[in-house]
Amino acid sequence: MKTLWSDQNRYERWLEVEILAAEAWESLGQVPVGTAQRLRDRARVDAARVDAHEAVYHHDMLAFISAVAETVDDEDAKYIHFGLTSTDVVDTALASLLTEALDLILEGLEGLREAVKERALENRAVAAIGRTHGIHAEPTSHGLKWALWWLELGRDLERVRHAREGMAVMKLSGPVGNYANLPPAIEEFVGARMGLRPAPLSTQVLQRDRHAEVITSLAILGSTLDKIATEIRHSQRTEVGELEEPFSAGQRGSSAMPHKKNPIKCEQISGLARLLRGYVVPALEDMPLWYERDISHSSVERVLLPDATTLADYLLVQMTRVVKGLTIRADRMRENLEMTGGLVFSGKVLLALVDRGMTRDHAYDVVQRHAMAATGDRSRTFRVRLMEDPEVQALISREDLAALFDIAPYLSQVDTIYRRIGLID
Repeated sequence: MKTLWSDQNRYERWLEVEILAAEAWESLGQVPVGTAQRLRDRARVDAARVDAHEAVYHHDMLAFISAVAETVDDEDAKYIHFGLTSTDVVDTALASLLTEALDLILEGLEGLREAVKERALENRAVAAIGRTHGIHAEPTSHGLKWALWWLELGRDLERVRHAREGMAVMKLSGPVGNYANLPPAIEEFVGARMGLRPAPLSTQVLQRDRHAEVITSLAILGSTLDKIATEIRHSQRTEVGELEEPFSAGQRGSSAMPHKKNPIKCEQISGLARLLRGYVVPALEDMPLWYERDISHSSVERVLLPDATTLADYLLVQMTRVVKGLTIRADRMRENLEMTGGLVFSGKVLLALVDRGMTRDHAYDVVQRHAMAATGDRSRTFRVRLMEDPEVQALISREDLAALFDIAPYLSQVDTIYRRIGLID
């Protein structure tokens, strides 16, 4: 990403657009034969020379043209930027760079999704406590968490792919987009060779809803990564202890407390996801420009696009490392599941009482009374209290009541879910 978004690489992409345009003009007989090849052989651009000219011109495209012209014959230099306006070159090159950046992100996203899939398959039979509002709810499969994230990352993948497709366009249509100084054939020639489609219609610029879609899709991806990181952070808390991000040999967690192993990578992911989301508003505000264009979007994008794509790429790299190196404590999950002495099976008991004839409201009162009593006094468990209740005894045998505290039913449909979403055949 650093190389991709460097000034030198940007100017070299500009130069490629210029040379391809010269080739297109030559194919139409509007430029002397051999000009384009001589430009390809000899034309060079040096970022330092562009900077030197820009210090005088205060116009980066004119500075670029002057820097390139220094490297070729005067006669050939006449055909650099022939019939073009600045943004023909800038927006076409930017689209090329941005789609390349998105290809790197898509590659990283596919790799992360594969790592998450492996975790989902490894942990589908691992029982854990499900939590709602942060409170123990009912038993579930730990693998279902990973399956859920795998699906969401798939949607992220489709969003980024769609944004990339929308961004894979270019324009060489002149100062107001009406091809006054060059025919559409020039645009088609250059676009075909750069792997970009000519925009159906443009002004002097490509319309910025395309760029905004890229940023919003990356922001949503960032929030998915934040979501995963947040759960890992919660699950690494001492009181929970179910997950633990990688902690390498020689790593230290605290300057004052040698025992500490902190989820610093996941905290970093959560923090940087906030920054990535923060780019959404500037991207949306770049959409309304004055008439056929102004330049208010340009300064924003010089920060926005390299930063957002680099951040997204970095977050994917870090999250993939976390997922692959994560310690998953199935033993601790079991301890937490059993922590409440069976309270998490209250829903099964409620349904069993209703099924055997008790009204739902009364059944709820009975189960809740024993659950709350067991919470306040751990000397007798929830299950024991139910067994001693005459109303419960009258409807449910001790054997049937014991069966209601079995974890197996809570995992019985996991494979069905996995097949439905395509994780297993």
